[in-house]
Amino acid sequence: MQSRIVLRPPSKSDQKDFLAAVGRSERLHWPWIRAPHTAAHYREYLRRLDGQANWGFLVCRRENGALVGVINVSNAVRGSFHSAYLGYYAFAGHDQQGLMREGLQAVVRYCFRTLKLHRLEANIQPGNRPSIALVQACGFKKEGFSPRYLKIFGRWRDHERWAIVAS
Repeated sequence: MQSRIVLRPPSKSDQKDFLAAVGRSERLHWPWIRAPHTAAHYREYLRRLDGQANWGFLVCRRENGALVGVINVSNAVRGSFHSAYLGYYAFAGHDQQGLMREGLQAVVRYCFRTLKLHRLEANIQPGNRPSIALVQACGFKKEGFSPRYLKIFGRWRDHERWAIVAS
């Protein structure tokens, strides 16, 4: 069966559609994440994607190119670690359809096969059940709990650590 999605890197030309999708998704994202929501934030997001330690992927519908969501791979460390962090979010209207699962599975394959990473970690707030279900469906295992791990919307938030390793 052909995948319903394609992955591609975000570009300057995506700014208008990206920001519109973020605007439509505020209720979906609250209180879990704050996606780039202004032109300046979007440009800064693009600057961080260096292709050395940080990569961004737009998950798009194969049939029409619509933006489904975003998956970011960040802070890759090489040497004896070969690990990176994952962050992701769906856009409203494309959530709960399995599209982000297809996207995350494709990014995991890319990270292990092409980037030669050994481990990927996703840190998720305990109440974010859809995000936890997503990583579980993709084979991630819960490794632990980090109190007051990340500051989101001005508050330090607890997170669960979920990870997957290359086989």
